[in-house]
Amino acid sequence: MSHMIPLTEVRQRSPKPEWLKVRAPGSDTYRRLKELMRDLGLHTVCEEARCPNIGECWDNGTATFMILGDICTRACAYCAVGHGRPAPVDAAEPAKVADAVARLALSYVVITSVDRDDVPDGGAAVFAETIREVRTRCPGTRIEVLIPDFKGDDTALRTVLGAGPDVLNHNTETVPRLYRRARSGGRYERTLALLDRARLYAPNTPTKSGLMVGLGEERDELLATLRDLRGVGCSILTIGQYLQPTPAHLPIARYYHPDEFRDLKTLALEMGFAHVESGPLVRSSYHAREQTAGALGS
Repeated sequence: MSHMIPLTEVRQRSPKPEWLKVRAPGSDTYRRLKELMRDLGLHTVCEEARCPNIGECWDNGTATFMILGDICTRACAYCAVGHGRPAPVDAAEPAKVADAVARLALSYVVITSVDRDDVPDGGAAVFAETIREVRTRCPGTRIEVLIPDFKGDDTALRTVLGAGPDVLNHNTETVPRLYRRARSGGRYERTLALLDRARLYAPNTPTKSGLMVGLGEERDELLATLRDLRGVGCSILTIGQYLQPTPAHLPIARYYHPDEFRDLKTLALEMGFAHVESGPLVRSSYHAREQTAGALGS
């Protein structure tokens, strides 16, 4: 078994380690993409969740579209996305996303959303329509969807899978012991059940999930969670460092060293994951195209 590097403990007001520092975005490509999003009235999880990779990804002309508005009906203690009462669903949004994908000439697109527990199907029909619109406008574009749990609604999951995404992603986020504290609206068992049902309903569609570390999980809990994910057929995995968005969010328990992320990747691959992205700044959609290519061998 590979050697595990000791974790870096976090002291109050301590500066971020050097490996977590990134340059502020500001390239011409970044500004052009931001302008396009505003022109079309679209949202990205890159902005709403304050992703540290926004400069790198937008410089490369890639972004993760966030549909169903920018207000979430849940208030996860780690998430920077605003919560409250959302605006009504925009029926034109799927076509707007497809327009942006076409104008950016994207070969790979990730579509995610806020939680919409106020909508009967949790927004599944909008996911499906967005997939169909992108397929119509850009038939060569691969589509990954990062979906909420739809409160375990089986019909909603079938609706999304029926539209034929190339990858079905649903994040586990943390170990089961920390769910109540970090993800009060979610259920660990519900997450596993969703991934399990997805592989049964669409066996040719790879499933993917992501974890944050640094919330206070123990190593044995983390490895048990990885085994649980493999047990339900999850083939693509992302592991990244939790970063506290604001002082009102959950504090960081500790920083993981880059070497430890490499060890976690080795262990996950030994468990049978087809592709693993593991690093301090890794997020669910980071290098998504490469993740899928690695898992599918194409």
